[in-house]
Amino acid sequence: MANWYTADLHFGHENILSHAARPFRDVQHMDAALLENLWNKVAPEDQLWIIGDFAFGPKAKDEAWLWQIFGQLPGAGKHLIIGNHDGPLTRDLPWTSVSHLAEVNDPASDLPVTLCHYPMMTWDGARKGAVHLFGHVHGNWRGSANSVNAGVDVWEFSSIRLQDALSRMKSLPPHKHWQDVEPRVRR
Repeated sequence: MANWYTADLHFGHENILSHAARPFRDVQHMDAALLENLWNKVAPEDQLWIIGDFAFGPKAKDEAWLWQIFGQLPGAGKHLIIGNHDGPLTRDLPWTSVSHLAEVNDPASDLPVTLCHYPMMTWDGARKGAVHLFGHVHGNWRGSANSVNAGVDVWEFSSIRLQDALSRMKSLPPHKHWQDVEPRVRR
């Protein structure tokens, strides 16, 4: 069993194509590509963590459509970290868990992984190297030394494992305000 992470899918959101410069013909093409990419990685026994913004736009207000998209998600566990576009109908889908913030014990690390839709300044275990995965900012920011954007717009419209985030962290700059929020950390 593996944990997979993704954010900012925006299923059904026609305007995200231009807002985030997504390279799809139309929203149906985007939705199909996102689902195919999930199925290419997430195995039936895996856990899928969606770090906010599952769906948006008029379709996200159609309960039958939401259930149809949700029913196509792979994995044994489907978890939602609530994003700013996750309304009541999305939250009421039969997720394994729904929360604004979660600490996940991932087999790839001895430290907890903190999941929040929004980039945070600090989190539990940050001084000790704990990782924070977020979304919300689309392609505007990849993150910093131990805080990584898990959004599809910076991961070729696919989900990631913690190992992928850990690898990317090596190339990210230090947190610009790290000494302000965690002054005892030397980086």
